[in-house]
Amino acid sequence: MSRQQGSQVETDMAAPIVVLRPHRDLFTRGLTAILALTTPVFAVLYWLTIPDGDWTFVLGAHVLVVLATIVGVYGFFSATIALRPDGVRERGFFGRTLLVRPVDVRSILLVRLYDGSTLDTLPQLFVTGDDGRVLLRMRGQFWSAEDIERVAEELDRPVTRPEDFMTMTQLSRTSPELLYWFERLPRFR
Repeated sequence: MSRQQGSQVETDMAAPIVVLRPHRDLFTRGLTAILALTTPVFAVLYWLTIPDGDWTFVLGAHVLVVLATIVGVYGFFSATIALRPDGVRERGFFGRTLLVRPVDVRSILLVRLYDGSTLDTLPQLFVTGDDGRVLLRMRGQFWSAEDIERVAEELDRPVTRPEDFMTMTQLSRTSPELLYWFERLPRFR
């Protein structure tokens, strides 16, 4: 197994499979945020409840938070996109597995979206099927630009690349079917 820019090459008997993984620094940032938010809260709750003897409820809540964090860590480390001879297989954060074969792809759109209220842009890849539904979406917040390009090449279809950068609002106006339902709501853009 060899490692290169967040990808792994696993050899299969028939052909090599390239496994792409999300940015590793997301894990560190997420775990740091969870610890920074929960440690002071639980420290205060324990401090307030231990003298009265009601600390068992706090311990129960703390165990639930730790279990939810463990499930999140497992979801993060098991999320992959595998480039296989028969297509692209995505295993999502919540365990859903989806195979996108090149024959199922109608179009590929690769846009550069502004990241929030900054001038920074991140790529987003939208792969749609014959019925117009999004088969695969890769966001630059989670995947490297190289990995996004690699998936677009693997599907072997023409890639539409708008020349201008877009905001989420512009994308929502021009192609709302590409976005999740909550991204279409003005508040969440």
